[in-house]
Amino acid sequence: MWDFSIGRAMGLMLRTWPFIAFRMVVYFGIAVAYVLVTGVGAGIGWGVGAFGDADFQASTSVWGGIAGFGLTAGVIYLLREYILYVVKAGHIAVLVELLDNKPIPDGRSQIDYASGVVKERFAETSVLFGVDQLVKGVLRAITGIVEGIATILPIPGLQQIVGLVRAFLRIAVGLVDEVILAYAIRTRATNPWDSAKTALVLYGQNYKVMLKNAAWLTVFTYGLAFIVFLIMLAPAAALVWILPGAWSAGGFVFAILFAWAAKVALIEPFAIACLMEVYFKTVEGQSPDPVWDQRLSSASKKFNQLKDKAAGWAGRRFGGGAADTGVAPTV
Repeated sequence: MWDFSIGRAMGLMLRTWPFIAFRMVVYFGIAVAYVLVTGVGAGIGWGVGAFGDADFQASTSVWGGIAGFGLTAGVIYLLREYILYVVKAGHIAVLVELLDNKPIPDGRSQIDYASGVVKERFAETSVLFGVDQLVKGVLRAITGIVEGIATILPIPGLQQIVGLVRAFLRIAVGLVDEVILAYAIRTRATNPWDSAKTALVLYGQNYKVMLKNAAWLTVFTYGLAFIVFLIMLAPAAALVWILPGAWSAGGFVFAILFAWAAKVALIEPFAIACLMEVYFKTVEGQSPDPVWDQRLSSASKKFNQLKDKAAGWAGRRFGGGAADTGVAPTV
């Protein structure tokens, strides 16, 4: 069915408990920030609305809550590079070491150790963020190539299935970008762009194994997140009673927020540990297939950007010159 060990992944989670705790503080802190700032916005709106009638007051409290929610979202968006660099990449770094049976520190020093590993590989947040954005674009191209291969297979009824599979594959691919980053850490790459290029070609030439396991893990991840969502509906609804004004839909939104926090803090690292195990085992001893290199070059502009950045980075030392995210302006 799948090629990963659930028991081993659970063991990795226990051994990286400082990062699990760190992730819980960060992501549940984000969820709580959404609730608090939304509540403050709704309260301000309620107070402003006191100068009008009841309908006006209800309207201003809703718009105040929306403004608070939007303000929090904006701050989180600005912090996305830091979260990727310190939280996600740091956890990946210690998972890689444990998968290779290498010793790592325990306690708070585990986080410091991981930060040093990530900085050694990616130098600055902008470099890691740039690599990650290009990787996501290439992964979408690989999904498109897989869909194209499926559409020409002479299997009755496949055309109808492909439409359903397409959406599912794009969700499953969301777990893979961090595995590509893990390859750079594992191989001790000094050129993060070239490492990502190689890792993507290896992923493409093993897409059947990788997508099968990513699909299973997507089912596990979203299934567990949905259970958390159902559990959180009651306390989230109770929070809505505290907020002033017409916030009947707030319970649903807050339950989604806490389910998301549980997913990225607890469930997602488990899924990534499983997928890393499959990837490293599958690509062991393989060399990048030139056929897949050409396929990606033809199908993805971002893959070509990645190759250009890899060529430009060659021979450089980390920290030399201004950081380059490698992400072209959106046209």
